Amino acid sequence: MFYSISKQNMNHHILPLATKIAKNTSVLCNAARDASSNTTNPIARRRFVESAKDVANGTAELVQTIKILDSSYTPENHRRCTETSRPLLQSIDELYTYAMSREFASVPALISSTGRQLQEPILAAARNVVDGACRIVDCSKNLIVNAKEPAQWQQLAGHTKNVSESIKRLATSVKEMAPGQRECDHAIQELRTLYSEVDKAFTNVETLRKTDKSLQFHQEQISSTSHFISELTLDIRQSSKRDAERIGSYVTQFVTYIEPFVHHTIDYVSCMIHKREKCLILDQVKSIVETSLQLIMGTKESGGNIKNTQWHKVVDDNSELLTKSIHKLVHTLEEQSSSIGIMSGLSENIRTLISTLDTTMLPNQGHFSDYQTCMISYVLAALQTSARGTQACINAASTVSGIIADLDTTILFATAGTLNAEQDGETFADHREAILKTAKALVEDTKTLVAGAASSQEQLASAAQAAVRTITKLAEVVKLGAASLGADDGEAQVMLINSVKDVALALNNLINVTKSASGKNIDDPEMQKLKESAKIMVTNVTSLLRTVKSVEDEAQRGTNALEATIESIAQELRLFNNGQIPTNQTTPEELIRVTKQITMATAKAVAAGQSCRQDDIIAAANLGRKSVSDFLFVCKSSAYIADDKILQQRTLDSGRLCIKYYKELLETIHILIQKSSNETKQKLLNYSRMIAQSTQELVQCAKQLKGADFIDPDDPAYIAENELFNAAQSIEAAAKKLSALKPRRKPKEIDENLNFDEQILEAAKSITNAAGALISAATSAQKEIASQIKKRTNPFLPKNVFPAPTINKGTSPAQLSKSASDEDGQWSQGLISAARYVASACHVLCDAANGLVHGYGTEEKLISSAKQVSSNTAALLVACKVKADFMSQSMARLQTAGNAVKRAADALVRSAQRAVEMQQEDKYFEVSLRVVPGIAQEIKCKEAILTKERELDEARNRLKAIRLAKYGHSEQDSNEST
Repeated sequence: MFYSISKQNMNHHILPLATKIAKNTSVLCNAARDASSNTTNPIARRRFVESAKDVANGTAELVQTIKILDSSYTPENHRRCTETSRPLLQSIDELYTYAMSREFASVPALISSTGRQLQEPILAAARNVVDGACRIVDCSKNLIVNAKEPAQWQQLAGHTKNVSESIKRLATSVKEMAPGQRECDHAIQELRTLYSEVDKAFTNVETLRKTDKSLQFHQEQISSTSHFISELTLDIRQSSKRDAERIGSYVTQFVTYIEPFVHHTIDYVSCMIHKREKCLILDQVKSIVETSLQLIMGTKESGGNIKNTQWHKVVDDNSELLTKSIHKLVHTLEEQSSSIGIMSGLSENIRTLISTLDTTMLPNQGHFSDYQTCMISYVLAALQTSARGTQACINAASTVSGIIADLDTTILFATAGTLNAEQDGETFADHREAILKTAKALVEDTKTLVAGAASSQEQLASAAQAAVRTITKLAEVVKLGAASLGADDGEAQVMLINSVKDVALALNNLINVTKSASGKNIDDPEMQKLKESAKIMVTNVTSLLRTVKSVEDEAQRGTNALEATIESIAQELRLFNNGQIPTNQTTPEELIRVTKQITMATAKAVAAGQSCRQDDIIAAANLGRKSVSDFLFVCKSSAYIADDKILQQRTLDSGRLCIKYYKELLETIHILIQKSSNETKQKLLNYSRMIAQSTQELVQCAKQLKGADFIDPDDPAYIAENELFNAAQSIEAAAKKLSALKPRRKPKEIDENLNFDEQILEAAKSITNAAGALISAATSAQKEIASQIKKRTNPFLPKNVFPAPTINKGTSPAQLSKSASDEDGQWSQGLISAARYVASACHVLCDAANGLVHGYGTEEKLISSAKQVSSNTAALLVACKVKADFMSQSMARLQTAGNAVKRAADALVRSAQRAVEMQQEDKYFEVSLRVVPGIAQEIKCKEAILTKERELDEARNRLKAIRLAKYGHSEQDSNEST
């Protein structure tokens, strides 16, 4: 297809396709970055980041080859382009496979101890029914022998009565103790109370007590809670039909939102003037409460039973009616707000129009309908004008957030060393003037934006739109300038992009503060925040200008990067100390991981301070900026998961103190650059010590945050579990690649071995699937062993729970603990190696099957690969059995999975060997009966034999060397040990 198109048309299509590939992979990298920030699993977070880097690297390499193909379209360049696209496709497939794995599926709920206590009445009633039935059977046996015994008849009647009462108690318990029933009863009681309050307010509508809050406040609260109520209504509707275990949670949340909704509506009505409008709103909210009551009653009767269809109709009707009623009430309040004066801008416009009526004379008298149409148009225009600036700020903040995400992706490319200029010979000097000019324009737009907060909505909208246009252009020219520095100068690229990212972050914050401060008095606290945000914005732009001027000056750019990092850390600390509760939560394990990053950044900074080399300083500054940002975010998010306020404050204080010391460390390095002295260098070691103490304090806080379930990231059992998971993912990718293979096409002829390729592929697929099941079984066995190890070493368990090991005389407790730890580590390392070997052997098997199917492989390589899978499977089984319980179900499943792999591998070996034997039988040798040609044939045969024998000896020596390097002892020792 490619060669049928002319070269001109091909060049016309290549670059647009390359641009589309780059944009889509950029979106994919951003999605992977978002996934890494949303997950709480540190392994998954690291895997997403590494996958994003692989995609970025693959994209960069593909773009380079596409440029070469565009400049010179030849078959060789086309082949290179095709080969380069394969790693990118493989990286995308692996990212997709990992993202669709079971780890990110929802986890079903488990029955708690409280839930089991709630089940006890049902179980007790059921036991009474069974016991009573048994006694009835015994009495019936006695009555068969002697039917005239009065005592037996009395006992039979008593047992029958007990069974009847037990059945009634069982039915009552099942109904009362069903999931969500208690929550529904509580909600019904609360809704009846709310109905009484609304009815009382309706009766005393003229004498309602006004609140100290404004109408705008009440309307905003009503609008926000109405959205949650509408969503919960749909959730209750669905759970009442099929998810009984979710009813209680949804109903409780529903009551939590319906109460403030009703109270704010009553308070809103108390501030209104006209009685008819008051009664209208109260009547609507009364209907909402009544419909809610009917909805909860129907949900209680439905109880999540999918067969209880008669109550499903009741729930559907009431949920639809409730949603419509809420929307109707919100719409009514929006209509009422304009007449009451919530929109100050609209009121001002109306007053301006009224003042012009006395001075305006209409020359012609027209129809009333014409004036009415014009009046409506003016009102709509006034509405749009009154909110234009606020909406423009919202849109601007969203656009700037997208720019920040794009800059993060560009940093990934720069860190990977794949950010190159689009044109050869391009230098940074070609872009310096454009960057400086755009940055100065952004400063002017910032001034206009700050002034727009105290101006009209029109001016605010214009200023916000101009600022967005300028920051978009600035980000583009800075990215082009960074690319012109070349991939060899990656640290300078990262420093430059970080500078413009700081500017974008400051602008995003400034836009949000401007939106909040719009229309406020000069003495309002929001105006003070606006001044501070504008000051930070100017500081970051100044830092960008300084970085641009010195980025090519190797004698100064390290110093400028250090200054920019110090200022960035100061801003991060201000954000950390703002007192806002974070919306995201991270795990204590993640907190320990970021403390290790700070430790690495500290070590790198100390080394840079000792050497005072500009390259070391810029690398330390870039690493420190990223590490501090991640550290403060994770520290704050982790601290707020604790219920203990003392522990929460201790975690925040330790994190704040750690970054304070790190900032002072960087300031000391800045002093060293200007004037080096031994006294100043000694301060570096003191600060590094204080940072180490702070990180140790944070590690202790993390352990207390997690409690008894704390998992050490360096625990061998934990590492083994992650390696098993990675092996499973690798085998899954191999199976996916194998499933895409197809048998090679053969000419149509009568041949009994026509389906040999199909047999090979099916056998290879069976081996891969069985290996995947084996890794899953090994993971289950490893978790069981790890839990046993955890119980054995858990300090929270009481003594004498497990039998004490035999201790030799003179063995100290520390030696015993170290011995057990070393033993666990050796076992975990053996398990990790075995899992990796199984995954690697499966990939080799896939390549061998692929080569054989496509005609360039051999049956011998396929047989060797299958035998290697079988051998590595046996090693994995041995590694799992070292510390396992042989009677456990996990070991039984593991043994079954191992047998399945062995059977599949043996079947493949037999099929391949039969093919080899049939090929040997089909060979025909022509023997010459003449003397000279006969001697020549004999010599050639002997030569071939000697050559094969020499190759066989060389192969055996290579195998022996591999085993010596692998196991570290001689073959004779191995045989003796065997």
